[in-house]
Amino acid sequence: MDVEFKALVANHTWTLVPFQGQNNIIDSKWVFKTKYKAYGSIQQTAGLDYDETFSPVVTSSIVRIVLSITVHLNWEVGQLDINNAFLNGNLKENVFMHQPEGYTDSTNPGHKCKLNKTIYGLKQAPRAL
Repeated sequence: MDVEFKALVANHTWTLVPFQGQNNIIDSKWVFKTKYKAYGSIQQTAGLDYDETFSPVVTSSIVRIVLSITVHLNWEVGQLDINNAFLNGNLKENVFMHQPEGYTDSTNPGHKCKLNKTIYGLKQAPRAL
């Protein structure tokens, strides 16, 4: 969690702002699954907190084509994983979040995080550029 929090801060993922009655403040939880509100509904609402979602994934036919070209041209094949990939997309919507559990700013404990960039769990995170 420390590494993840440091990445969020270094990436300027949010700006701490005073709480001024902002609507739809999403929870901040250290989870690796879909976030639900206390009464069972999903935290974000289409048309209110996001407009579209999209997750860019490659199809198996594209993988086969790329590997065929690679073999034909005698290229090396490599693999990489981009850490914190979802944290690079800029948000168009105003989304506010509670400060992460265990990482509340001691000088501003009542402030909320105004998200500047996407964060894991946001519906629009895979689509944001």
